[in-house]
Amino acid sequence: MADPFTTPRSAALALLNSDQHLTRKAGSFLGQTAVDPKPLTPAQIEWLATLLERAGLPKLAEGGRS
Repeated sequence: MADPFTTPRSAALALLNSDQHLTRKAGSFLGQTAVDPKPLTPAQIEWLATLLERAGLPKLAEGGRS
């Protein structure tokens, strides 16, 4: 199994660069996550985790909130 992503930014960039079909809303969220250093809310972390799981990518590491 691959190592977990250490930051939301790295996870978002991996999703944007994947062949995964993304909605406009998901793409916008991932783009903002990739460029905005503001910490994610618990709901945003959950959404990111869901997108990673659907794409078959590694999870976000514990503590990878910033």
